Amino acid sequence: MSVEIGMKYESRELVTTEKTAKAMGSGSLPVYATPAMSCLMEKAAAQLLEAQAEPGWTSVGGAISIRHEAPTPVGAAVRAEAEVTAAEGRRVEFKVAAFDEAGQIGRGTHTRFMVQAEPFLAKAGERRDGGK
Repeated sequence: MSVEIGMKYESRELVTTEKTAKAMGSGSLPVYATPAMSCLMEKAAAQLLEAQAEPGWTSVGGAISIRHEAPTPVGAAVRAEAEVTAAEGRRVEFKVAAFDEAGQIGRGTHTRFMVQAEPFLAKAGERRDGGK
């Protein structure tokens, strides 16, 4: 995997009724939900790493710390940017930010880890089976 500090990726989506705080249960208003914004930020980071991953490898989220700073209405276009700020071993750190047509709506940091897909899924299955 070849990940360098400064690499960037962007993901986009439209704010739909399903992506509002009211619909997602994170609030009572029909505006872009914080969980939806967080997901779009993670998506940008994941897609950046997916393009760099070797066969059989993928990335998983490890931590995210964000601020949701402005409301965005249904029908608006939003985009999230992820920029690599550090990469050490399997850990990759990102600066993330989200924007609508009027400007920045959120920002924060995100950590992802590169994992081999099959062993990771096997470990998850063991947890489901009570550690057996």
